[in-house]
Amino acid sequence: MRQYLISALSQDAGKRLDYFLAEYLQHKNLGFSRTTIQKMISSGAVLSAEKSVTKPNFKVKAGDEFLLRLEEKKPEALLAEDIPLDVVYEDRDLAIINKQQGLVVHPAPGNRQHTMVNALLHRFKELSDINPGRPGIVHRLDKETSGLMVVAKNNFSHLELAAQFARHSIKRRYIALVKGRVEFNEDIIELPITRHPFKRENMSVGFTGKSRYAKTHYRTIRRDNNASLLELEPFTGRTHQLRVHLSFLGHPILGDTKYGKNNDFPRLALHAKYLGFVHPRTKKFIEFDSTTPAEFLAYCQKK
Repeated sequence: MRQYLISALSQDAGKRLDYFLAEYLQHKNLGFSRTTIQKMISSGAVLSAEKSVTKPNFKVKAGDEFLLRLEEKKPEALLAEDIPLDVVYEDRDLAIINKQQGLVVHPAPGNRQHTMVNALLHRFKELSDINPGRPGIVHRLDKETSGLMVVAKNNFSHLELAAQFARHSIKRRYIALVKGRVEFNEDIIELPITRHPFKRENMSVGFTGKSRYAKTHYRTIRRDNNASLLELEPFTGRTHQLRVHLSFLGHPILGDTKYGKNNDFPRLALHAKYLGFVHPRTKKFIEFDSTTPAEFLAYCQKK
């Protein structure tokens, strides 16, 4: 077990405990997410005056001392696999992958092989190990979603990119084929998202105390009586945000068996088309664009 004694200074007064610890751990290059830190606090891993502090929103005071106890668990060894990857860009710090539809991004309990991480371990000599169970992975796409992802090849780039994702400063645009004729040429969807009250593996639009703000901009590229092709730009990064927002509007993404009842398309018709961000080392803005899947365009032409 690793232990850290952390003292709050005058400039830390009034900060939430989870935010205060996140700053400290980022400074130490330990790279834990706010969600993970909140779970640590709730589980009793943080002590003050020999008593557990279990509320992430606990307000820190100048002079407070906190003992953070981190359990060290060795992750199960991951297997490198020769799975084809479409690498569209690579330098010493990062790589851009155009992920194929149907490829799971990272291993999980009961699914340790045949993921993008297994392919990355075979393709690259070095990857970030901020999260040893998910080397190189800074963000993710659903298994059914295709398109552009950035992969970190070292911890420096991982932390810099993660900070940009946390600030929502990374530019992302998606292409989606949705059911029905979308009325507006463009609009902004601002609807909070929370865990579905009955289907615990699903998310839904909700207005409870646990709901999280979510915002999506869409632009209609093409439409007919049965389907519309949209460009989507998420300003936030909630789980299944695009799928939930469009389903709530009555235009679920074609092929979405989780949030739509339409099964007349062979895959989830969602593609991460564009990615733009500040390079961690050069500090220059770089951007990447990919081709809209041919099956999306063919479906529109067919209708």
